[in-house]
Amino acid sequence: MLRNWAGTYEYAAPRIVEAATEEHVQRLVREGGRVHALGTRHSFTDLPDTEGTLIDVSGLVGEFSIDPGARAVTVAAGTRYGIVARALDEQGWALHNLGSLPHISVGGATATGTHGSGDGNGVLTTAVRALRYVGADGEVHEVRRGDDDFAALAVGVGAFGIATAVTLDIQPSFRVRQDLYSGITWDALLADLPAVTGAGYSVSIFTTWEPGTAGFVWVKTRLDSDDDAVPGTLLNGRRAEGKDSPLGMGDNITEVGGVPGPWMLRLPHFRLDSEPSLGEEIQTEYFAPREHGAAALEAVRRLGDSIRPHLAVSEIRTAARDDLWLSGAYEQDVVIIHFTWYDHPDEVGALLPRIEEALHPFAARPHWGKVHRYDAAAVERVHPRLADARAVFERLDPEGRFVNAHLQRVGLREPR
Repeated sequence: MLRNWAGTYEYAAPRIVEAATEEHVQRLVREGGRVHALGTRHSFTDLPDTEGTLIDVSGLVGEFSIDPGARAVTVAAGTRYGIVARALDEQGWALHNLGSLPHISVGGATATGTHGSGDGNGVLTTAVRALRYVGADGEVHEVRRGDDDFAALAVGVGAFGIATAVTLDIQPSFRVRQDLYSGITWDALLADLPAVTGAGYSVSIFTTWEPGTAGFVWVKTRLDSDDDAVPGTLLNGRRAEGKDSPLGMGDNITEVGGVPGPWMLRLPHFRLDSEPSLGEEIQTEYFAPREHGAAALEAVRRLGDSIRPHLAVSEIRTAARDDLWLSGAYEQDVVIIHFTWYDHPDEVGALLPRIEEALHPFAARPHWGKVHRYDAAAVERVHPRLADARAVFERLDPEGRFVNAHLQRVGLREPR
């Protein structure tokens, strides 16, 4: 019995095979029948599942090659971001951003439009320069930034093939400090949300939707020098002086309290060498246009009394617009509203339609790998290039080798 990382989804695939090499993936695809890729199991739905063979690519980790002149690194798709980040930093290089968990794989995270935070930072997929994958014909293909199909395939949700290697943009290594601010009221936050989300290189607002104060703000400041000063106040909140874990989860948090450190040990919230987050949890997330960010937050806040009994914490982040067809930030800067739920599937299932109704006026887009209640019509309403992406997937995989129930349900593949 194989479950996702949080233990809240059990895979139904009748056959699960761990692929050791790209050639092994090719052989499995050439056997025929339905196939799908499984990475580090950080999705919370049946998105990566299949009625055929589930190909576990988390063992594809052997490739790592830096091209300093091109400022690019090519890595095996199953490699975890934390491993890539450490190897890059050892050679003086960095990625533009990281997600809150460094445990996620490069292939899986980029395929689902996963992200960190920062008004000026694109989702992780915006760093993808090229993608190598095994297609429905069992052959290895490559698509590069600027190619006709790249905008459809970069955030490709496993709908067209199995990624085996990813080439990412890199930049010189940099240093970051993390500071926590508390006491900011909802009135102050919603009156000037950009002042908070723009307070650092990467900013997260953690809340349980209590009335009064919004929670705490986690600011990651990119440093020119380790002695760069940071403000003592943020709106009507103040910077905390201690180094206590901000999420109440012990010592699995990267170091806060204003201590400068390398980017790869500060941009994630959680440490690679420890178990992240809560464990048994359900996650939900929506991307709303940043121009309507305050109104979207207020709409969710009105549901706070219903949300709180089932919520561990919500995190509010931002991302910059991009041109990737299935990205949550396609052609719009976004505010991203995340929910980490306790393992209360029935209660969460009943709440999601209410949250989605509250966010309906803002055309909020769900995260592909997290739990939501959007059907194909709802997804197409908020993703203007969905039909175009689906047409690319159908052309590359006309027999539906990579089709599964989830992809059909949300309109990413044609019904079969």
